[in-house]
Amino acid sequence: MGMVDVTEKPIIKRRAEATGKILLSPETIGEIREGRVKKGDPLMAAEVAAMNAAKQTHLLIPHCHQIPLDTVKVDFRVSKDSIAALCLVKAQARTGVEMEALVGVTMALNTIWDMVKYLEKDQDGQYPFTRITDIRVVKKEKS
Repeated sequence: MGMVDVTEKPIIKRRAEATGKILLSPETIGEIREGRVKKGDPLMAAEVAAMNAAKQTHLLIPHCHQIPLDTVKVDFRVSKDSIAALCLVKAQARTGVEMEALVGVTMALNTIWDMVKYLEKDQDGQYPFTRITDIRVVKKEKS
């Protein structure tokens, strides 16, 4: 067991996109839209968190190779009761970057949750409606 040996694979352009969403109350979405979240702008913080996480994937997932990334781009779509995140990762490497995209989108959503959790808690301190869901790779390319 161990890392897959990619020594003989050619270095080629790799691209992966992952998506996911966080379900939030309409009131929380309103606070985000109005810029009233106590910790600051959740989307800006989530973008930075996603970029940092994607670059650190090899430290988080034991069998992942350390890949120098050419770009990590994060976009958000805010609706009345959720925020969808899309993380695009590109590299010139011997192995794919889908794990980096998944780690990036997951950390973006976790960061949003962290920043708005005080708004999402019920009277018992629980999160009855908050969910991170639908995390998946939507596209993987190599050329």
